[in-house]
Amino acid sequence: MGNIKHLLGKRIKEIRKRRGFTQEKLAELAGIEIPSLSNIENGKNYPNNDTLEKLSEALSIPPYELYMFDYYKPTNELIEEMTQAMQNNEQLTQNMYKYFMCIR
Repeated sequence: MGNIKHLLGKRIKEIRKRRGFTQEKLAELAGIEIPSLSNIENGKNYPNNDTLEKLSEALSIPPYELYMFDYYKPTNELIEEMTQAMQNNEQLTQNMYKYFMCIR
């Protein structure tokens, strides 16, 4: 799975960006120093429980969502994974197409 500090940092950064927050804004909302947040996001430091709670509150998510690492995959990796799976499975390709048509 990789280094948990690194994965947690990536996850926090992903959610922060999805919320449209800068590091400065999230640090302010969470009541922590900007360098501390930067070190967390870069996987250099692991936040203590108090900081994790502050970050989850500032991001408006339950704390457990910070550890949902499976959600963190760059788009190009997702496309590659899906493409490979569909090339090897015609039924999957048909099902994905039907799903796509329903949601677009």
